[in-house]
Amino acid sequence: MSSSAAQPAATHALFESSSGYAIFEVKLHEKIGSSSKDVGDAIDDLSKFGKMVSLLSFSPFKSAAHALQNANDVSEGIVNEHLHSLLELNLTKASKKSPVSLAVWDPPLGASIKQALGININTESQDILRGIRLHAPQLLKGLDDKDMSKAQLGLGHSYSRAKVKFNVNRIDNMIIQAIALLDQLDKDVNLFSMRIREWYGYHFPELVKIVPDNFQYAQAAQYIGAKETLNEERLEGLAAILDDDMTKAQNVLDAANGSMGSQLGELDMLNINAFAGRVVSIAEYRKSLTAYLTEKMNLVAPSLTALLGERIGARLISHAGSLTNLSKYPASTVQILGAEKALFRALKTKGNTPKYGLIYHSTFIGRAGPKHKGRISRFLANKCSIASRIDCYSDKPTSAFGDALRQQVEERLNFFETGQPPAKNADAIRKVLDQLALEEDEDEEMEGVEEGEPALPLIETTPVKKDKKKKRKHEDEDEMEVDDEEEGTPKKKQKLSKEEKKALKKEKKKAAKAAAVEGDEEPAKEKKSKKEKKEKKEKKKSSE
Repeated sequence: MSSSAAQPAATHALFESSSGYAIFEVKLHEKIGSSSKDVGDAIDDLSKFGKMVSLLSFSPFKSAAHALQNANDVSEGIVNEHLHSLLELNLTKASKKSPVSLAVWDPPLGASIKQALGININTESQDILRGIRLHAPQLLKGLDDKDMSKAQLGLGHSYSRAKVKFNVNRIDNMIIQAIALLDQLDKDVNLFSMRIREWYGYHFPELVKIVPDNFQYAQAAQYIGAKETLNEERLEGLAAILDDDMTKAQNVLDAANGSMGSQLGELDMLNINAFAGRVVSIAEYRKSLTAYLTEKMNLVAPSLTALLGERIGARLISHAGSLTNLSKYPASTVQILGAEKALFRALKTKGNTPKYGLIYHSTFIGRAGPKHKGRISRFLANKCSIASRIDCYSDKPTSAFGDALRQQVEERLNFFETGQPPAKNADAIRKVLDQLALEEDEDEEMEGVEEGEPALPLIETTPVKKDKKKKRKHEDEDEMEVDDEEEGTPKKKQKLSKEEKKALKKEKKKAAKAAAVEGDEEPAKEKKSKKEKKEKKEKKKSSE
């Protein structure tokens, strides 16, 4: 039986507006004929639709904050106290005499109403609700059309503002924008540096070979200006630009005195200096943006940053869309993230699929041999997936997990070269968890000391009795203690486990049996002597 046949005809309708909740009584409604054109025209006509429904109750919102709260509850399918009291007051529970079926637009909200009040819900009478929304200003008496439009506009702005404000991924958006701007600045700085070299090279072509660094070249071009003005008095300032290298500064001065460059006019030199200053400012801003990105990545994804670095980690987050999306990707997807074109080209031409995408820029893949690049990329993608999930879902993100995962990748590289097996993933994570638990305990102790507790605990002279339960727990874990002390010092007793004690008992029994087999005569003599002693004692007792 279908769900549509199980739903009774709607007797009432719930209308949620920006001004309040309204309950309408449905008088005339044909379920089968609702899809016909005549019924649709009747709903569009106010005079005909007004005979189909009538307003039963209207409960306005108290304020804009109250309206926003109710809008959030309706969007999440929650029946709050305001709506609950309105429905309970106007609608009775369904019975044979007075069956009630409430038409609701949102199925999750309808399910919550049915669970809270036990009212039958109809989610198929959407034509009635559409007609109520169309003619709401005329059906709701006392409300003007302009008032409703203003309320809708204000509620829409506040609802959208609240959704944006409570966006979980808003810090990810900062990282995405920062890495995109940083990549763009890298291209711009390289392009502008090439342009300043060509432009200033007409005047001073020898400076390119002496100062190969782009940033230093732009600074030097801005500082020198016209090469004729460079003299020994300005050497100190030039040396400060060239990392305090006086030899290189002297070489620049000598090259300027014997330069073969052409003479430039004053206006040309002003434009070159302005452009060089712009290149220097862009390069300096790029450095500050790199520091900002490092700070954000250590705050949002410290484990991923410790494993890959802030640039590659930020590119992975940017390509995935957010840290949450990256954490949902399997390791196989993280491995080829950024190589989608090569993947689909390989699938189309039935060639070899790519082994790595954005993680190719990691130092681990560069250090691996040609045979092991694919294997280390798969292993690294696995660790990236673990690190992103730890960063996304942990309450207090820390870089300790990233350091442990990075050490695992180092051990895997060592395994390819030497064959030494790396540590297991469970053991590495367990060590980090134990270390974090110890740090938390130390922090709690320090907080207790700051609050006024004694720094050192009082030492009692009386021996402390240990619980037997604790001894039993540690018996299986304790092994034989080996004394590494020098000769002549007293040795401690060895602690034996249960298994070792049982083995010793078995050995003693075997030794006793072996002795009995080897010397059968001696035990027989001992038995005869015991019998003779017993007989003598019995004779004495009888004589007495």
